[in-house]
Amino acid sequence: MACCVPLSSSSSSVLLSQKPETLSFGCRVSSDKLSFGGSSFKFGTIKKVQSCRAASVAFRDLDADDFRHPLDKQNTLILRAIPGLNEVGKALLGTVTEQIMLLENIGTSVLVSKNQLPELHQLMTEAAEILNIEAPDLYVRQSPVPNAYTLAISGKKPFVVVHTSLVELLTRKELQAVLAHELGHLKCDHGVWLTFANILTVGAYTVPGLGGLIAQSLEEQLFRWLRAAELTCDRAALLVTQDPKIVISVLMKLAGGCPSMADQLNVDAFLDQARSYDKASSSPVGWYIRNAQTRQLSHPLPVLRAREIDDWSRGHDYKALLNRAIKMKSVQSV
Repeated sequence: MACCVPLSSSSSSVLLSQKPETLSFGCRVSSDKLSFGGSSFKFGTIKKVQSCRAASVAFRDLDADDFRHPLDKQNTLILRAIPGLNEVGKALLGTVTEQIMLLENIGTSVLVSKNQLPELHQLMTEAAEILNIEAPDLYVRQSPVPNAYTLAISGKKPFVVVHTSLVELLTRKELQAVLAHELGHLKCDHGVWLTFANILTVGAYTVPGLGGLIAQSLEEQLFRWLRAAELTCDRAALLVTQDPKIVISVLMKLAGGCPSMADQLNVDAFLDQARSYDKASSSPVGWYIRNAQTRQLSHPLPVLRAREIDDWSRGHDYKALLNRAIKMKSVQSV
C-alpha cells in the first residue's frame, strides 16, 4: 500500500504496479502516465454469505510502532532530517493537483458499501476493526493491472482503490490481506512520504528550476524508505489474517500467479525459493547484484517480503501482540 505537499496528500499503491501511484505489494515506480485498461470483470450475483474473516481478535490499543519494521523507523527519521523537503513538496503539489488526483481515482470506479458489493465492504470493515482504525472508503476500478492503493487528500476521508484484476486473482482471505496492507499505510501515516516519493520521482523532472537534480538526489533515499514501509504493511496484513501463508500467497501470486493456475501454487515451495535467493546472494558478488537489482525498486522483491513475514510470524514481537488482542464479536452474515 503508499507524494504530498502540505503534508496532507497521499497516494499509495500496494501491489505489482508499474504506475506512478505507488504503494504496492511489490513493484517499481515509473514515470509512465496514469492510464488504466479495460479488462472485463464481473462480481456476479452476491448472495448472503458468511464473513471470511481470517482472524477472531482485534487490537483495541494497537499503535503503529507496535508493528512498524525497524527499517521503516530508521528511514523515516532520515527523511524527516532532509532540509527543505516540506517546502519542495509544496512547490510540486497544490490544490488543483490534489483535486485532479481525487477525481481521477473516484470518477471511474465503483464505491463499495453495504448495498454495493457488500462482501468486499465487510472485508474492509473487519480488517479496520482488527487494526483499530477507521475504515476508509473502498472503490473497485476496472484495470488489467493487479494493484491496490490508498489516497488521502487535504484532510478528506482517505480511500482505497482495488483493481478488478486483483480481485479476480486472489481469494477473499487474500484480498482482505491486501486491504489490511493498505490500512497499514494509513495506520502508520505513510501517505505523506509516499506522496513525496511519487511527485519527486515522477513530477520533479518537469518542474522548471528543479529538473532532475532533486529527483536524482532523493530518489534512492525515497525508494529505500518505500521498501521499508512495505515490510511494515505486510505485518499489518498478518495481524489481520493471522496466517502467514495467506500473506505469502498474495506475494507469490503477484510474482507469478494467474487465476487459471491458482490451485497449483505452493506457498512452501515459494518460501524455499526465497531461502535459495538468500543463499545465492550471500557471496560478495551475489550481495552486489542483489543491491543493484533492488536499488531502483519501490518495493522489495516478493521472495524477500515472503521470507521477512515468515520470520516475523515466528518471532516474539508478533506473538506478544497476539497475546494482547481481544476477542471480536461473533461473525454476522452480510
